[in-house]
Amino acid sequence: MTGGDDGVYRPGLAHARARERARRTRTGIFAQLPGLRSAVQAKLELQWSPEQIAAWLRRAYPARPEWHVCHETIYQGLYFGGADVLSRQLTRHLRTGRALRRPRRTSTAREPRFTVASVSIRDRPPAVLERSRVGDFEGDLIVGSHGRSVIGTLVDRNSRYLRLVHVPTGLREQGWRGGHAFAAALTAAVTGLPARARLSLTWDQGVEMARHDLVAHLFPDGVYFADAGRPWQRGTNENTNGLLRQYLPRSADLSTFTRDDLDRIEQLMNNRPRKTLSWATPAQVFAAGAP
Repeated sequence: MTGGDDGVYRPGLAHARARERARRTRTGIFAQLPGLRSAVQAKLELQWSPEQIAAWLRRAYPARPEWHVCHETIYQGLYFGGADVLSRQLTRHLRTGRALRRPRRTSTAREPRFTVASVSIRDRPPAVLERSRVGDFEGDLIVGSHGRSVIGTLVDRNSRYLRLVHVPTGLREQGWRGGHAFAAALTAAVTGLPARARLSLTWDQGVEMARHDLVAHLFPDGVYFADAGRPWQRGTNENTNGLLRQYLPRSADLSTFTRDDLDRIEQLMNNRPRKTLSWATPAQVFAAGAP
């Protein structure tokens, strides 16, 4: 308990002393243990993630418990360590490549702004979860340079068959008012598919789907929405978006890609053998499932 010389607790004095302690310079673990710092930096240079490094340290050095740091400690050392710790230059080896760390948003920080009530992902038919049929799609937007351009992505959960949505320029600036335009773009992307090969759609909470009721007739088993801030609920789509970065990099202005460009990317992706399909192509599996 903090108080004055007479032993009486004084909140103001306690607060001042706590702030003073917080301001004192503390020596981080990587400054204290240069060997640990070297080991971690060597793995970062090999583009290992902090989580992979933390697990490796426990296996490689079981007799050095002081080296058993968690991945968050490595992140803190990279972004907030100061002098004589992990080099900030090593952040370029992380998958994000960010020199500055972005705060993680809570699942409730972004709420859907739909003009029509949405249906939760939890209400999907069992067949969607089982991946037992062709026609259950997951979708989202893939974002270009500075968040100023987007392309819609649709992938079938069963076959991994891909369709790309050519999105009108300026859609993100329109917010929920762009719902009509995006619904038209999504309709154009899927109407060429056989009716029996478009059964359901699971989407992110983005405002581009504000008028999801306009595409509901295209998916007789329903249009569903994942929980905000939980991209793993659309894992097939998220994985496909990662593969698409080979053709649609984050640094690109996606508004420059024409419909012909997107058709070419679809052809390349859909005719590439996939290990998860026992080395068949998405186009082959999709065609077999929707004759």
